[in-house]
Amino acid sequence: EVQLVESGGGLVQAGGSLRLSCAASGFTFDDYAIGWFRQAPGKEREGVACISVSDGNTYYPDSVKGRFTISRDNAKNTFYLQMNSLKPEDTAVYYCAAPGPVGVGCLGPFDYWGQGTQVTVSS
Repeated sequence: EVQLVESGGGLVQAGGSLRLSCAASGFTFDDYAIGWFRQAPGKEREGVACISVSDGNTYYPDSVKGRFTISRDNAKNTFYLQMNSLKPEDTAVYYCAAPGPVGVGCLGPFDYWGQGTQVTVSS
């Protein structure tokens, strides 16, 4: 059974940094991806980063490009989201997620989700 467990959220001032972690386990297939998403109250869920495990390619929307970095620790099978130059509008619950066996890497669909971790950026 695939399990994704996030950690690392918290309260930070604008301009600060946080690193989120996503411990992944239970994958029985090699070609998968890990995406980070966020959802703020009253807003739609938004993808903020994705990494393809097979080729290491990463993807970011313009809203976070240059500020957020997704990476992987192969030994720990843990994925990270380094968030720098944080803004109040980055405040949200952040989730890591993975496609199922029939998913197409970062195109999804994302079938497995972690429980989420709150990130709050104060102005």
